[in-house]
Amino acid sequence: MSDNNFKFSNAVVGLPLFFVLFLWIIYWLQIRFDFDFYQYGIYPRDFVGLRGILFSPFIHENLDHLYNNSIPLLILLAAMQFFYPKQTFGVIVYGILFSGLITWIVGRENFHIGASGLIYVLVTFIFFKGIQTRYYRLVALSLTVILLYGGMIWYVFPDVDQSISWEGHLGGFIGGFALTLFYKTPEYAKPIVYDWQRPDFDPASDPFMKHFDENGNFVPVSYEDDEIIMEYFSSSYPVNYIITKTEQDNEE
Repeated sequence: MSDNNFKFSNAVVGLPLFFVLFLWIIYWLQIRFDFDFYQYGIYPRDFVGLRGILFSPFIHENLDHLYNNSIPLLILLAAMQFFYPKQTFGVIVYGILFSGLITWIVGRENFHIGASGLIYVLVTFIFFKGIQTRYYRLVALSLTVILLYGGMIWYVFPDVDQSISWEGHLGGFIGGFALTLFYKTPEYAKPIVYDWQRPDFDPASDPFMKHFDENGNFVPVSYEDDEIIMEYFSSSYPVNYIITKTEQDNEE
């Protein structure tokens, strides 16, 4: 796989916009018709509360809650769709399921709502997957993501802020890392900078490389008195590499 696999498409913009717009529509319906969507959140260790695994990412408490989740989703979903287009849908679906299930198992007995669990899935997946690939562009993406959202790691601990669902954050973190192990790391080709890196490169036909033997030593072209004269490369301006022969060479 090479840089050609990173191609801009309408989905890079369309997917995050559609997803976030859907969240805002749900919130508008909630306040416009006074729907009580909170009961569709995750309620831990309750059979009915299992439905929240599917519905909770789309329910938000207020505008601040929705806005704070919308901006990261726009950025992270766009990054996922551009750099990991084949894995994006699976990471979203499985990430919601895994993070929600973990929240249902370990969460406090209260309704857990919001898309922050999915955000933790995306941040964790992008960071660890980029490191695992060791591909320079994806590693750079990992470092960018951790620079922007690295401070989120503190909110997976219960003592930081009891008003937030740290269980959902922890579930997203674990789910995102698990998905990096689930999806196979593709092989990325190193960028071709020099001609000798090309698979069809033939050293024998190269005007420079032909002056070296298989051990990397210069191959002399002609002798002239006490000096060895070798053409360094073929050019309209001849350039000679001159080495003075030693006494040992003269004896030979």
